[in-house]
Amino acid sequence: MRVVFMGTPSYATTILRALLNDTDIEVVLLVTQEDKPVGRKQILTPPHIKAWLLEQNTHIEIYQPKTLRAKEAQTKIASLKPDFIVVAAYGQILPKAVLDIAPCINLHASLLPKYRGASPIQSTLLANETYAGVTSMLMEQGLDTGAMLGFTYLKIEPADNASLLFEKLADMAANLTVKTLQNFTLLAPLPQVSANATHCKKIKKEDGLVSFEQSAQNIITHYKALSPWPGLFLESGLKLLDIEHFSDKEESISGIIKEIIPEGVIMTCKQGSLLLKTLQPVSKNAMNALDYIRGKRLNIGDSLV
Repeated sequence: MRVVFMGTPSYATTILRALLNDTDIEVVLLVTQEDKPVGRKQILTPPHIKAWLLEQNTHIEIYQPKTLRAKEAQTKIASLKPDFIVVAAYGQILPKAVLDIAPCINLHASLLPKYRGASPIQSTLLANETYAGVTSMLMEQGLDTGAMLGFTYLKIEPADNASLLFEKLADMAANLTVKTLQNFTLLAPLPQVSANATHCKKIKKEDGLVSFEQSAQNIITHYKALSPWPGLFLESGLKLLDIEHFSDKEESISGIIKEIIPEGVIMTCKQGSLLLKTLQPVSKNAMNALDYIRGKRLNIGDSLV
């Protein structure tokens, strides 16, 4: 079968790798986002999936249109006569003209109809869900509203953060994609119950702002969901790079150093306390939390900033 694949981050790369390893599937085109400037020096950087595919020395064409609404892009995709268009974290909404070319199958990293939208994995963690998963679905003009073809799920472990879940769900999505394509004619698409739907927003840098006026558990929840990007930071700009939940014990004062131990600094929160292990001041390198408080001449009873 002939497949046009659309995707951008490492999640999509894992799925593409599985398609390329299946002898019954011929990927005839990779459609991905344009190269973008990254970092302080704004170095033009290709999407993860493009960089990976170039390393494989395949003859698969890589296409990076600014928009799929352009007639040129639609004509190009249609000219390849794909049997399926597979989409995984591509980053653009497909217009009707593309949806009409071939069945479009999306691998969405949530158990639909929950967490439709741009940040399903982060939103699953922020909501302290017990399970996470991937749904394969037929795409339509709505945002993640199409009929479901299959799903797979796992139980979220205490150590799971966004990075770990992305990796686990990418592997599961890869297997689900192959199964969906192989059994497509046997599947009975199941419409979503929109009344049960929830939506999630695109994660922004400001979502990483936290305060010790929050509970320790709430801060840890955000830490797991927002690592590695945007990460957690205080209003001063100090980044909390490596932290652990220390205690849920009630504290009389929040935002002060409660204890200094070999592993790091214990900070009180509105409810409970955290172990701070690695911090990063504004415009400086990451450092051990103990080195940070020594440099600031802070001690037990002091606030961090």
